Amino acid sequence: MKVHFIAIGGSAMHNLAIALKLKGYEVTGSDDEIFEPAHSRLKKYGILPEKEGWHPERVHEGLDAIILGMHAKKDNPELLKAEDLRLKIFSYPEFLYEQSNEKTRVVIAGSHGKTTITSMVLHVLQEAGIDSDYMVGAQLEGFEVMVRLSEKARFMVLEGDEYLSSPLDPRPKFHLYRPHIALLSGIAWDHMNVFPTFDNYLSQFEQFINLVEPVGCLVYCASDPEVEKLAVASRRDIKKLPYGNLAYKIVDQKAYLLVNDQEVPLNVFGKHNIQNIHGAWLVCKQIGVTDEQFLDVIRTFKGASKRLQLLKSNAETAVFKDFAHSPSKLKATINAVKELYPERVLVACIELHTYSSLNKEFLPLYRGCMDLADLPIVYYSYHALSLKRLPELSPQEVKEAFGDDRILVFNDSKEMQAYILNLKYQNKNLLLMSSGNFDGLNLEEIADLFL
Repeated sequence: MKVHFIAIGGSAMHNLAIALKLKGYEVTGSDDEIFEPAHSRLKKYGILPEKEGWHPERVHEGLDAIILGMHAKKDNPELLKAEDLRLKIFSYPEFLYEQSNEKTRVVIAGSHGKTTITSMVLHVLQEAGIDSDYMVGAQLEGFEVMVRLSEKARFMVLEGDEYLSSPLDPRPKFHLYRPHIALLSGIAWDHMNVFPTFDNYLSQFEQFINLVEPVGCLVYCASDPEVEKLAVASRRDIKKLPYGNLAYKIVDQKAYLLVNDQEVPLNVFGKHNIQNIHGAWLVCKQIGVTDEQFLDVIRTFKGASKRLQLLKSNAETAVFKDFAHSPSKLKATINAVKELYPERVLVACIELHTYSSLNKEFLPLYRGCMDLADLPIVYYSYHALSLKRLPELSPQEVKEAFGDDRILVFNDSKEMQAYILNLKYQNKNLLLMSSGNFDGLNLEEIADLFL
């Protein structure tokens, strides 16, 4: 097949392009900007566009399909050309469904934890020798790409994002996958620009459950009250498996799972990750993994990229980075680090980067989220507010929203970096949390300098 990607440089898009190239498809693509790591990875596989920009001549009648990314606009010249030629146009979730309609689909959804749980499931399946295709939102150790498509795999494991599918398709991505096995980890309002009220956001997850295939299975986090209500009220033909808190202990900054008279050492930590393990375990059992296999393999799981990722450590200090940006993720991540290192001072930095986090109506949801941090720091840029066309936001408004006068607010990332590096590192941990990059800061370099 000949497939052309409009907006090939996106995280999911360039990984899908690589997956199709590896499957033997003829792949082309365009984008107005392509950043790392997409640029290097597309170049490695020989599908990096010769020049950036939109070029309608790349769209022609010989193409079997167009895959349209969210970055493209409705008036994109390549999209208009494809519509004139009446070519088949797919969003990437639509195309993933087409590629998996003969497979058993496993979809991991929720406002938080879905990348980690998907990663856990894939790690266990790989080690257990169960062949599966997949799409996951982070680079995983032992996996070359973030999307894999094959002819032979019986299973397709998908991270179910609730954001919109494409400029032409306003449906949430996870509404297109129709799982046979679904997991719902938790619901905490996000994406305020698309889902303006909590009830509207909640309804997307209700629809997701209703789209589980007949006689399918729903694994759900019973400790989340909203998830519990939706699961209990859902269709009777769906098998429902609740999960929650497994017993664990921490010894010398290492977490151990306590199950079946065993102490299973883990490479991840935090109450939320113990819950994630329980959810992944139930999903893997539905696929055919035994309890013994799961417990033997999960001890080697090292986490997903940017999810409580240890950048650098010594005897007195550890530096972590995390993707946390929403209130629930922020609180869970801070609590996890404090639980592992209760005696150390925690310097916790969050970047307000998303539309929701920079919105004055949403901001009060962060109240109390950084209470356990010993030195809480919030960063946001006026440039980000301008790009998102949001009104000005003052440092005092941020402090009031978080409900914490201790918070230091920075609008210049270099000033924040200088402040952090001027601290004495002894008996301190540094936690850097963002879905962005603090306006270009090199976090690995900061970790080196902090130590």
